[in-house]
Amino acid sequence: MKASAVTRSGGAQVRRAARGPAVEYAARAGFTARGVIYLLVGLLALQIAFGDGEHEADRGGALAEISEQPFGAVLLWALGIGLVGMALWRLSEVAFGAVGEDGRSAKKRLLSAVRCVFYGFMAYSVLTFAAGEGGGSNSSDQQSKDVTARVLELPAGQWLVGAAGVGVAIAGLWIGYRAATRAFHKKMKLTAMSRRARRVVDVTGVAGGVARGLVFAVAGVFAVRAAVDYRPDRAKGLDDTLRSLAGTPLGPWLLVVVAVGLVLFGVFSFAMARWRKV
Repeated sequence: MKASAVTRSGGAQVRRAARGPAVEYAARAGFTARGVIYLLVGLLALQIAFGDGEHEADRGGALAEISEQPFGAVLLWALGIGLVGMALWRLSEVAFGAVGEDGRSAKKRLLSAVRCVFYGFMAYSVLTFAAGEGGGSNSSDQQSKDVTARVLELPAGQWLVGAAGVGVAIAGLWIGYRAATRAFHKKMKLTAMSRRARRVVDVTGVAGGVARGLVFAVAGVFAVRAAVDYRPDRAKGLDDTLRSLAGTPLGPWLLVVVAVGLVLFGVFSFAMARWRKV
């Protein structure tokens, strides 16, 4: 057999492995882990809205909440491993393309690369928390301020922070638009759902996605403000972003609405774990 034929055969085997059950299980475990985190963040935000929040409404607060439950350590390790699975699945999309007609396009591969890095960081923070190193317990607000302060010290730091803020805000608007237009239908096994399940997916996907997009957009605006004012303390993490919603003319009710939306996004993530095309 010629070397080129062996190479093609080996490449085909790798691609089949990337589409195999192991990668599929990894992706579905990742969606489940994401659902748990968003569900808890939404519930923590609801507690804050009603003046009874002991933990911050971000990933660190969610991890702290889990650690206080029976078998909390086991749950933390399971979440971390699930997020590793999500990162590996996104990495396989970078290498071999995603499902869909344009799954191998440069745009799709770039999006998968960004998501791979994002979920890789999430997995690292959860696993370091589970290992007792406290990596996941750091406040998202303090992390945002620290990172913003370091970037502002760089040459053209204000432009970098401002550009990042604009990017996050645009991403938030894009997430909300995609959710409102039910773009997720293309990625779901709709024919495998009952009519009731499809209604649940539509409600949780739209409401949850819009709420998630709003949070991203507001966080991006705060980052732009920090760049313009050259004040890293104006940058906000997830917890501060959610709390800022309670300071609007609508009062805590806007926070309640967004918090419920994040809970629904957690439920939607569970639906993705069940019916997402992988």
